[in-house]
Amino acid sequence: MPGLLRGVARTAVVAGTATAVSNRVSRRQAGRWAQQEAPAQVYQEPAPAAAPPPPPPGADMTSKIDQLKQLGDLKNQGVLTEAEFEEQKRRILG
Repeated sequence: MPGLLRGVARTAVVAGTATAVSNRVSRRQAGRWAQQEAPAQVYQEPAPAAAPPPPPPGADMTSKIDQLKQLGDLKNQGVLTEAEFEEQKRRILG
């Protein structure tokens, strides 16, 4: 049973992180499109969304490593900036 709970918890954490990153990417892309359509306007980034809930107590280091690998992949693909990567890494490592 603990293995099942750990798997469910890991899935919830990964899904939450993926959703947060996806939403952030969507907002950045919408901002870039808005800048292209109206170059005279100054784009102000919206206030950051509420922080994702902290991982459940008992989340093991394996899930954190998996999340960090996913973030590293997103950064290498150019989806995340260095600052965004550092912020998400800080959240994961708590």
